[in-house]
Amino acid sequence: MREMQRSDIGLTVLFYNPNIQPQAEYELRKAENKRFADELGIAFVDLDYDKDNWFARVKGLENEPERGARCTVCFDLRFERTALYAAEHGFSVFTSSLGISRSKNMAQINGCGENAASRFPHLSYWTLNWRKGGGSQRMIDVAKENHFYQQEYCGCVYSLRDTNRARLKNGQAKIRFGKRFYGDPAS
Repeated sequence: MREMQRSDIGLTVLFYNPNIQPQAEYELRKAENKRFADELGIAFVDLDYDKDNWFARVKGLENEPERGARCTVCFDLRFERTALYAAEHGFSVFTSSLGISRSKNMAQINGCGENAASRFPHLSYWTLNWRKGGGSQRMIDVAKENHFYQQEYCGCVYSLRDTNRARLKNGQAKIRFGKRFYGDPAS
């Protein structure tokens, strides 16, 4: 958000993440995004938490690995809704911060974004590599400065399940929701 502001790019933050489970985790992540947008004076749009739609779309993909077909379906759903909102509200371009995470596949994300944009004339998806030039580290620095909540899994119930399985296998405790924040001594 700060980088776009510095570049004098007018922006609106759209929060549409029906994949995030449980709802308390969803609410916490949404609140963190809104808090930062408000602090920077950026418009914030909150779309529905239509988790039933998300579950219907990923049915049969429950055991897909991270970066697999389930993630593609998830990205498609979220980008389709974002593109629709953008087209209906006169935006010409949209992008996502998903690619800043080193654990995400940028080609997968960008492909889904471009596909969603292609459904609307005069709408494009911006495929900026947010990791380039130290972007991932800047994200961590900003998170620490602002004492943001530190997500410990992607967000969906299947990612939570798989992350907890891996943690237990490695002798670590299960994820405790709402307990880790960037800048805390244990983080």
